[in-house]
Amino acid sequence: MPMLRRPRLSFLVVLLVGGAVASIVVWPQMIGIHRVPFIANVLSLRGVLAGVLGVLAVLVGGVALWRRRWGISAALSLALAAASLGHAGVLVARGWGAPAVGGDLTVVAWNAYGGGASAESVARLVRDTGADVVSLPETDAFAAAEIVGILAREGVSMRHDTIAAAPGGETIPTSILISTALGAYARDASIASTPGLPSGVWRPVDGRGPVLVAAHPMPPLPRVMDQWDAGLRWIAQRCADPDVIVAGDLNATVDHFVGLGARGGMIGGCRDAAAAVGAGAQGTWPVRLPLALAAPIDHVLVGEGWRAESFTVLTDFDAAGSDHRPIVATLARH
Repeated sequence: MPMLRRPRLSFLVVLLVGGAVASIVVWPQMIGIHRVPFIANVLSLRGVLAGVLGVLAVLVGGVALWRRRWGISAALSLALAAASLGHAGVLVARGWGAPAVGGDLTVVAWNAYGGGASAESVARLVRDTGADVVSLPETDAFAAAEIVGILAREGVSMRHDTIAAAPGGETIPTSILISTALGAYARDASIASTPGLPSGVWRPVDGRGPVLVAAHPMPPLPRVMDQWDAGLRWIAQRCADPDVIVAGDLNATVDHFVGLGARGGMIGGCRDAAAAVGAGAQGTWPVRLPLALAAPIDHVLVGEGWRAESFTVLTDFDAAGSDHRPIVATLARH
């Protein structure tokens, strides 16, 4: 009777080391490296990572089969496959969305790419979604006024405001549109912007509506990682208010929020609307990638006084001229 061959030591060592590395690749939060250069960037694209690692697992496994060597190559193939399945599993757990339902408030966010998306396209988005609040990173005051004018001619009444630039940062404005049905709002000039790119806070004049934040922190690029991290912490500070609603291009996924939560929130005391309704895997940037592969970096966050009813990433505007997809969340008061 033939004796079973024991696995080679090299196979076991590579399998154990590869498994540990695969765990870190899937969840770098476990050792606190999810907001360091390069890792922060690639972590945004879990769908792409799952595909690339899966292809590598097949290639390495094919080489092992062809050469009939089941040591290091086989162990490495198994580790790559585990990492690929891990990323895919995270996306499946976060979900691809649920049917849209109504709520007390409809919040829209769309990075208009510095005017790449026309005023007519933004107005159509507002009209089609019935938005009460619209966060428009990379939209200047002239474009915001044009959008409001188009909507007014269609019987939709909104006010607009713009924060032109962050001190010492890029001259890329951020605008907000607010339905007149919510009452008068004024920007809280006592709160400084996110560094590098402008974000603003608007409060109801009569004190009875939600606090609105149109946010656009810096992207996680090597030379501005400190500004990006400071921008996320700025958002966490705004989320100390239970009545806050934050919307915009946050240049971060929920993976990057880990460690910034408080009182059970995901970032500060806020919860992510997409994650709350099981739609957290839908990607918003860039539009040239399908939903399953794009990075979910555009968000609506809600304080403890609100809950998310639905969240949708719209693909109808992929040809409108922006590199981001618009997002729509319906919210209700607790």
